[in-house]
Amino acid sequence: MLSLHLNKWFFKKYLQQMIEYLKGEITELDPTMAVIECHGVGYACAISVYTYDHLKKGQVQKIYVSESIREDAHLLYGFSSKQERELYELLITVSGVGPNTARCILSSLSPDELVAVVSSGNDRQLKNVKGIGTKTAQRIIVDLRDKMGKLGISAATKDSSVLIASNENGDEAIQALMALGYQQANAQKAISKLLAKDPTMSVQALIKAGLHMM
Repeated sequence: MLSLHLNKWFFKKYLQQMIEYLKGEITELDPTMAVIECHGVGYACAISVYTYDHLKKGQVQKIYVSESIREDAHLLYGFSSKQERELYELLITVSGVGPNTARCILSSLSPDELVAVVSSGNDRQLKNVKGIGTKTAQRIIVDLRDKMGKLGISAATKDSSVLIASNENGDEAIQALMALGYQQANAQKAISKLLAKDPTMSVQALIKAGLHMM
């Protein structure tokens, strides 16, 4: 019995992260999953919408990997950048945030946008993500702010800060698109892209332009 416990401890401690990244042809791709072929083996990786936007089917690309090894499954989560993977691994340390919720967050906010949200304490932006309530949003900000600082994670540009500062118009536009029947993740993605190009857009302009993107 002791040997069994020791073997499980060794397995979790030393074998949990064996794959740093995969490099090969993207043979299958959709907004939630990518299959990358490496030396004749196809690895299925769960991905965020952000990573999906950075991958192209049929091309040879690199995907950074975070492994989730359970007694009943060995799952791979893939990311287009090390920063996105670091943020994912920080998110799943927060109580109440599992892998799927972390992926939803990274599908709704780019890595730079998430860093800006946490740095500015903007829990309202996090609450726009499906499944994130007030307490969880606040917990994410409190838990991640210090951890990101210690790891030296920061937004690459100032664009995200401008986007977050203009989030009231974005929030209203997203809610309007959702009221028209569009999915929250798609609405957030469209409005984020529009605000990244022009953070001064009015609610009406955002809705109109967003409809053309849906």
